Amino acid sequence: MCIGIPGQIVALHEQQPDHAWADVCGLRREVNIALVCDGNRDALPGSWVLIHVGFALSKLDEQEALETLAALNEMGEVEADVAMFLAGEGER
Repeated sequence: MCIGIPGQIVALHEQQPDHAWADVCGLRREVNIALVCDGNRDALPGSWVLIHVGFALSKLDEQEALETLAALNEMGEVEADVAMFLAGEGER
């Protein structure tokens, strides 16, 4: 099953204006932020987003993101899906 994983934007990409770095379960992953940018990318660091196949699809508030992660953990979905999501592209 493919699902979106909540992640927190931690830094903007310096060379690619449509990209940023997100923390997803303790790993940093490059994500495309074009769909959530709203013209002010400088406001994104610290924001929570729902990420699917390398794209930030929507913004989430922190409580919703943490509740989603907890629910996914309870279902046992996070580990397998995060492993697929990060597939060799994450940084510790």
